[in-house]
Amino acid sequence: MRFDRLVAVLLLLQRREQVTAAEVSRELDVSERTARRDLEALAMAGVPVYSVRGRGGGWSLVGGARTDLSGLTASEARALFLAVGPASGVTPAMKAALRKLVHALPKPFQVEAEAAASSLVVDPQRWGASRIEPRPPRFLDELQDAVIRGVQVSLGYVDGKGVETRRTVHPLGIVAKGPVWYLVSNTETGRRVFRIDRVSSADPTENPVQRPGDFDLAESWNEIAEEVDRKRTPLEVSAVCTPEGIDVLRMALGDRLDVGGPTTDGRVAVVIRGPNEYILAGELSGLVEWVEVTAPPGVRDRMASIGNALVERYGRPRTGGGLHSS
Repeated sequence: MRFDRLVAVLLLLQRREQVTAAEVSRELDVSERTARRDLEALAMAGVPVYSVRGRGGGWSLVGGARTDLSGLTASEARALFLAVGPASGVTPAMKAALRKLVHALPKPFQVEAEAAASSLVVDPQRWGASRIEPRPPRFLDELQDAVIRGVQVSLGYVDGKGVETRRTVHPLGIVAKGPVWYLVSNTETGRRVFRIDRVSSADPTENPVQRPGDFDLAESWNEIAEEVDRKRTPLEVSAVCTPEGIDVLRMALGDRLDVGGPTTDGRVAVVIRGPNEYILAGELSGLVEWVEVTAPPGVRDRMASIGNALVERYGRPRTGGGLHSS
């Protein structure tokens, strides 16, 4: 915690021409003795800070010296240092910029800052998944620049059926969902989302983006994601599950599972979403030890058919056509 506190003291010195130990004490909620020790530690560490004793005295930075950290709180600075770790998900350009920010610290702080930068490893790959790292899509930088500058883009785009079109869009923001990058835009037909790896060309114009005054990228993406989920999993299945099977369902179904309250027989009511009856019946047939589907009838009928097929294939001894040991 002392590293955070020393950065906070330095930022306080930058905001004010002079501070006293009492003012630092009140600002950081520490004792005056601790505040005085921190100010002395800055001076001993080589930070250009000096004290003026007597009435009207205090602590100041020599010549109003500053670092490039003005405006950052200590916790914000620490969060940035964590972000520059070698396995973090930020782009190389962002890592380079954040490392420069680390080096803008006074030298005595750089050891702890660099330690923070190497203290976290983020491995986005699930166990058993491919170790191939996806490359950023080709036009990501151009589209991000257009979002920042607020200019319209003439966009070439290839849809899921391979049909290429061109249109002018108003870029509002970029979202990374897993390994896939999306461009959120306004178009003549309303808000649209484009997979950036399907963009075939991106030519910025000089025309400004028409941006809704109340637009919030995070809120907009949440609405988009919910709409996509509804389209991908329009069918809902009602079922009951044994209490010990809830964790199994969570592992198997993820966010397609909604857990309700207990039923009269001690089981738990659940709702499961999926794309269609056929796929849901196939998934839930492997979970019959814990789950009983109550509706719709079509899923129950398909599960019964799957059960009959399994009995037909595996419920009687095999005869002929097999391998025999001699």
